[in-house]
Amino acid sequence: MESQIRLGICGYGNLGRACVSEIGKNPDMTLRAVFTRRNPGDLPDTGVPAVRMGDAAQWRGELDVMLLCGGSANDLPVQGPELARMFSTVDSFDTHAKIPAYLDAMDKAAALGGNLSVISAGWDPGLFSLMRLYTESFLPKGKGYTFWGRGVSQGHSDAVRGVKGVENAVQYTIPSESAMQRIRGGETPELTAREKHTRLCFVAAAEGADRARIEREIKEMPDYFKDYDTEVRFVSASELLDNHAGLPHGGSVIRVGTTGGANTQTAEFSIKLDSNPEFTASVLLATARAAYRLYAQGARGARTLFDIPPALLIPQDPLAAVRELM
Repeated sequence: MESQIRLGICGYGNLGRACVSEIGKNPDMTLRAVFTRRNPGDLPDTGVPAVRMGDAAQWRGELDVMLLCGGSANDLPVQGPELARMFSTVDSFDTHAKIPAYLDAMDKAAALGGNLSVISAGWDPGLFSLMRLYTESFLPKGKGYTFWGRGVSQGHSDAVRGVKGVENAVQYTIPSESAMQRIRGGETPELTAREKHTRLCFVAAAEGADRARIEREIKEMPDYFKDYDTEVRFVSASELLDNHAGLPHGGSVIRVGTTGGANTQTAEFSIKLDSNPEFTASVLLATARAAYRLYAQGARGARTLFDIPPALLIPQDPLAAVRELM
C-alpha cells in the first residue's frame, strides 16, 4: 500500500482554498504546508504551517508534490519554473496559446531539479483537452468545437484584476446558444472565437481610476479579450461581492464527424459546475496522485494529462478499477 502523498499548496486564493477543502476527500493524501506571498500570519488556520514563498527551499524533501495555485497571467510563468526546480509540481496553467512555451520552460526546470511537473491539469485545459483528443481520434473525419460557460472564468477574472486601477473583478464567459444548436444539429460551420462566445466583465475600479483606460486595456488584452466581443460594466465593490461572489462554470466539447461516407456522428461531453475552483482542485489532486506514481516509476521533466495513464489518477488498484469501472 502506498504511503500518504505529502502535499504543499502554493497560493491561497480561490483555488488554493479549494485544494485545502478537497484534500480531505482523498485518504491517500495529507497537506503539509501552505506557501504564500502574504504575511503567513494573515492566513486563516488550515491546520498546517503557513510559509513564506521565499522559504520554500527549506521544504525540499518534505513534500512529494507541490500544487501551484497561482494565476496563469502573472504568477505561474515565474513561480512554476522556480518551484519545479525544487519540487514535483502540478498546476492548472490555462493560457492555451502559451502552453507549449510553458511546457518547455517547466520541462527544463523540472529535469534540472530531478523532479516531475504536470501542467495545465484543470478542466480546460485538462479534462476538455482529453475529450478533444479522444473525439478527434475516434472521428478523424469531422470538426470539433469547444464552448465554455455560462460561468466565471478564474483565469480571465484574474487577468482583469491585474489591470492597473482595478480593485476587484469578475468575468463571465457566455456561449452562443445559436452556434451550439447548429452544431448539435449536425452542421460544421467555420466559427471565429467572436462568433462562439462573448465576455462580460464586472469591474470595481479604484477611486479616481481612469475607467476609459481600464476598459480599453481589458478589451485589447491579447489571449484573453482581444478576439471577443467584450462588455465591461463598472460596479461598486459591495455590488460585486453581493451579486457576483459565486464561481459557477461549465461547458461542452462537441465533435461532428462522418463514418461510412454518409452517417453523421455527434459526440458531446459536458460539465456543469457550481464551483469552478473546487472542481479544478479535484482535478489537481487526482493529477498529483498520478504525478507521485509516475515519479516513483522514474519519470522526470514535464508532462500534460495527455501523458498520464488514466489508471494512475484513481486511488484504486488498476485491477480494481477494471472490475468496478470498465
